[in-house]
Amino acid sequence: MKIGFVGLGHMGNPMCRNLLKHGHTLKVYDVVPELVRKLAGKGCDAAASALEAARGAEMVITMLPSSPHVRRAYLGDTGVLGGVAPGTPLVDCSTIDPLTARDVAMEARAKGCAMLDAPVSGGVGGAEAGTLTFMVGGEARDFEAARPVLQAMGKNLVHCGPSGNGQVAKICNNLMLAIGMIATAEGMALATKLGMDPKVFAAIVNTSSGRCWSSDTYNPYPGVLENVPASRDYAGGFGADLMLKDLTLVTDAAKSAQQPVLLGALAQQIYQKHSADGHGAKDFSSVILQYRKP
Repeated sequence: MKIGFVGLGHMGNPMCRNLLKHGHTLKVYDVVPELVRKLAGKGCDAAASALEAARGAEMVITMLPSSPHVRRAYLGDTGVLGGVAPGTPLVDCSTIDPLTARDVAMEARAKGCAMLDAPVSGGVGGAEAGTLTFMVGGEARDFEAARPVLQAMGKNLVHCGPSGNGQVAKICNNLMLAIGMIATAEGMALATKLGMDPKVFAAIVNTSSGRCWSSDTYNPYPGVLENVPASRDYAGGFGADLMLKDLTLVTDAAKSAQQPVLLGALAQQIYQKHSADGHGAKDFSSVILQYRKP
């Protein structure tokens, strides 16, 4: 299939490489020319704009940093909708607010194009391995039509319901993840401050009612688990600034829905402080540094 791909950063680049491995032909664009050149060297055609990437494509996929980037990439003067042919399926894999996802999808439908919002989970490692989870909003028939292409990049594809619901699933999941990580960080820091060995305490928690993914799989306390960011000074993984972005999406969405998210708002402020303290580029589990010195 001829695919136009817009957004070639840490996630978009490996997603493109997996599409190439599965025999797809790509025309790619990013606002950073060097990112385009890198993929052109791997067999992709280079485009000078999102409009050009979309022209002649049989599907367009985008992976962009934020809601304004998505609006610009689709609706701008040199955006996707200016170059795409009616009937071309569009898939946005960015993590953005549900309202923007629904607005852009409505504009796409006016052009005659079905659109899916398909944010991902799995991080750069999942993008490299082709094992991402896709949470997909849109019509069921459009989801099924896109399934073969999404399977080239991921292994778990979930249809979440109508347009925007992929974004709802992503941000609400990350709301719960952030709260769980902060709770784990608080508990681990307090237990060790009171004299517990962190490995012993973690083992107790992970066979008790305090167990969660943040404690048994991604523990934030250094030395408890190998091969997690806490064991390498919180390098790699899912950045704290990215978690802050998602929590801000959560609190904005909750405000528009008039739905209280009391712990979500507090988590957003904790990560806001964590970022202001200079830790935004570290993995989000580094939030434990708010409770203990490295």
